[in-house]
Amino acid sequence: MHDILNHGDCLDVLRSMPDNSVDSIVTDPPYGIKFMGKTWDYDVPSQAIWEACLRVLKPGGHLLSFAGSRTQHRMAARIEDAGFEIRDMIVFLYETSNAAQVLIESLSPDQLKLLDTAFGRDGMLSWVYSSGFPKSHHALKPALEPITLARKPFRGSKASNVCVYGTGALNISECRIPLTEGESPYNYPNGPGGSEPNHMWRGRSKGDGGIARQGNPNGRWPANLIHDGSDAVLAMFPDTSQQAEISSASRFFYCAKASKKDRGEDNNHMCVKPTKLMRYLCRLVTPTGGTVLDPFMGSGSTGKAAAMEGFCFIGIEREADYVNIARRRIAAVRGSMIRSGDAEHN
Repeated sequence: MHDILNHGDCLDVLRSMPDNSVDSIVTDPPYGIKFMGKTWDYDVPSQAIWEACLRVLKPGGHLLSFAGSRTQHRMAARIEDAGFEIRDMIVFLYETSNAAQVLIESLSPDQLKLLDTAFGRDGMLSWVYSSGFPKSHHALKPALEPITLARKPFRGSKASNVCVYGTGALNISECRIPLTEGESPYNYPNGPGGSEPNHMWRGRSKGDGGIARQGNPNGRWPANLIHDGSDAVLAMFPDTSQQAEISSASRFFYCAKASKKDRGEDNNHMCVKPTKLMRYLCRLVTPTGGTVLDPFMGSGSTGKAAAMEGFCFIGIEREADYVNIARRRIAAVRGSMIRSGDAEHN
């Protein structure tokens, strides 16, 4: 497995890459919400950038792109206008961190005024900082981040494309939602334990339903909702069983609980995603041994996740400091994997 970390403008670097050279794109790009007055966040990525991404992606390759709830429509429209097929939207539910309030309290009056000017009563970011904002702003508390799922068009059948390029299908078998301890897949003859997605929501199958009626011991079909397992998020889900250990409906969805070590030392990036979440997303759209591209690498969360899943990684980042942070984070993972491999052979 190898990693290529590029310091530069993503459009310039993408133009230097060969056609059909990466298997998937998993990225957390600027949301276009003018975050903290940063120049890099004054708009969502341009159509030209997504067109360049389309060119380097193999036919049938998937793109996963985070977005802000207020600018998701602009992100998805530009991705689609670039030539991608919009396949779905994944929603990530999470709890607000108290660290955000600490950050707000550390800001000077001038910095607070900048935030107020930038976001005002529409305050996309006020949900991130929760009680750090005055109540008069009437902003909504954070609850979700949408993730656009798109695919590069291909000719012929999906099966033939997979044979030629290895791309075109999602890795359902590797991303099933584990059953909770003590839960049997056979408890739901027409529902959540089934192996075909229609059963999960409708309680019946469009087809013969034989497999789904039997359930699947490997877990449930992946859903387009992911949550972080926090108490605040779990409280959103109703109880659906009298058995206490499996009563929450949250068990129907993948839980990407964040680790306290996710950010790592000396990482000052403001938008670090949970490693477990990024591993799941990389695994969902990348074939075994494939290459993941992140044109907005930041501090390397996608690269770290790709390394942990055994994928090659190509990252592009404009800020030199973040490139160095990403290099350290990814190298630490690769080094740990090498040491673990050496220990197994000794």
